[in-house]
Amino acid sequence: MCGFAGFLDPKLTRSNERLTTLVRDMNCAITPRGPDSAGEWTDAYSGIALGHRRLSIMDLSPAGHQPMLSVCGRYVIIFNGEVYNHHAMRAELANVGVSPAWRGHSDTEVMLTAIAHWGLDAALSRFNGMFAFALWDKEAKTLTLARDRMGEKPLSYGWVNGIFFFASTLDACRAHPDFNASIDPQTQALFLRYGNVPAPYTIFTGMSKLLPAQVLTLTPADIAKKQCPQPRYYWHPQQMVEQALANPFTGSDSDAIAALESLLMDAVNIRMEADVPLGAFLSGGFDSSIVVALMQAQSSRKVRTFSIGFDDAKFNESEHARAVANHLGTEHTEMTITAQDALNVIPKLSSIYDEPFADSSAMPTYLVSKLTREHVTVALSGDGGDELFGGYGHYATGAKLWHNLGGNPQALLNVGAGALHTLPPALLNKVGGLVGKGNLGDQLGKLADLLPYLNTQDNAYRGLVSHWRDMHALMPDVTEPKTLLSGLEALPAGLSDMAQSMQYLDMRTYMSDDILTKVDRASMAVSLEGRIPLLDHRVAEFAWSLPQNMKRRDGVGKWILKELTYKHIPRAIMDRPKQGFAVPLADWLRGDLRDWAESLLQADKLSAQGLNAKLVRNAWQAHLSGSRDFKTPLWTVLMLMAFVGK
Repeated sequence: MCGFAGFLDPKLTRSNERLTTLVRDMNCAITPRGPDSAGEWTDAYSGIALGHRRLSIMDLSPAGHQPMLSVCGRYVIIFNGEVYNHHAMRAELANVGVSPAWRGHSDTEVMLTAIAHWGLDAALSRFNGMFAFALWDKEAKTLTLARDRMGEKPLSYGWVNGIFFFASTLDACRAHPDFNASIDPQTQALFLRYGNVPAPYTIFTGMSKLLPAQVLTLTPADIAKKQCPQPRYYWHPQQMVEQALANPFTGSDSDAIAALESLLMDAVNIRMEADVPLGAFLSGGFDSSIVVALMQAQSSRKVRTFSIGFDDAKFNESEHARAVANHLGTEHTEMTITAQDALNVIPKLSSIYDEPFADSSAMPTYLVSKLTREHVTVALSGDGGDELFGGYGHYATGAKLWHNLGGNPQALLNVGAGALHTLPPALLNKVGGLVGKGNLGDQLGKLADLLPYLNTQDNAYRGLVSHWRDMHALMPDVTEPKTLLSGLEALPAGLSDMAQSMQYLDMRTYMSDDILTKVDRASMAVSLEGRIPLLDHRVAEFAWSLPQNMKRRDGVGKWILKELTYKHIPRAIMDRPKQGFAVPLADWLRGDLRDWAESLLQADKLSAQGLNAKLVRNAWQAHLSGSRDFKTPLWTVLMLMAFVGK
């Protein structure tokens, strides 16, 4: 796990020394991603500068240093991540007689040799891992950027002030004196809707993100015209899902469980290789528990596991993680944190994240990463299970809403929303309290906000996941660009129902734009490498081939993953409600965070950022009064305002 930064300046007015100084400054901005060493490579004749920060995981010797040149001398690479099947590729290259005199045992060296021998696309099709890389072809004078299939590793790029920038994070680009960190109003609107900045957009004008599984090659003609070619997929998620649905798994339940166990066993195994101490996050939920169980089953030593708990019993799950650890016999470390511990992270969020980011679970994710890094350098996690195996509760909620209210004429939906909005939330909450539903007014208010979106299935899900739904009211002069949730690409053919469509969209958006962004930035802030076995592309392909009733059965999600977990951990330990990494954000905003929030939600500051200050202030007052729970949209605005002041 590392970080890289680079730029291509076609003006050709700088020396190698100046190029090195500039890219070194960019490198310094991402030091936590790679604290062990740094390197630069430049070619003033071509205007290219490559920088790399290394977190040494595989081959700790100088033979693993980057930027790395291929043995043939044609290619230079800067690479972030891990390619887990590099031993198999090394053997395959040896079998065809093209192995060089290997300088070390790093995966980077194997990647370069694979690209030089098989070509870029054939090599990419073989890579199993998490990666983002930039590859300079000295012969063809082309620059290629690529990102892993599921989007575990980040990569941003774009032309700004006549220079082509590319880096693991935007913070590296901001360190270049010619980079203009100008917030794009359209992208700001997307952030306020979704709570993250969805690919292919970034918060800054002129910059983009590669979507997962995409590759982009900048040719000399592109460089001369200062243009970006259209990225292409080397593994298309839409086609993968269509092929899986067209060739479904036809075995029995027991066959499916056995097949999944075999796949996951190997996915875990190849992610356990490291030349540094390794462990795992353990929350006590099914996803992290099965990962740890399969780790322990293949380890001759006790696996190191880590969890955090809250001193507030309503949010504390540490005893569940402890029970799993005790059953599996891991060497378990846990830490109880207070509300103040979490609150102390808030000032760091805008520096940890290179874009505004509004998932409040970023706080505990950072804290568990910090705890883990005190003991190990690599940690496996259980992320991805909900998206691939249908675990989220909103799949059932969305399907139910659509079944009961969806597809009605837009005018009727608007009338219904208007009628609900006329009902006083405070009064409804009091009435609801008499029948055990004290938040009735808030629930009906949220339904009123959602109703106008229930005209189509695609729109219904977009409304369901929106933090701010009426973007025209919040940013009246801005039009949102299309995203994967609003028609940027077609949905795969063959999706059976709304729940399956939501699962696909989550895999393409929420998982990479939110979950994987959160894990990458939180872990990298403390120089910890995170690895995610459930996101092995072979597991994803298998999951999509499964019939829906092997994922959701009798109203329960992740059925097959849970059945596999029961083979390793008793039901008595696993069967209990899962809280997740929630924090009491609503209460904090009315209490300990009130003054901080008030300082950021001043009307003049909101207006200066292009927001409808009256709308935001009304939401703030309604939240403070307790009549509505607006923690999610308010937190999104707060994270934007904190980022602006970064």
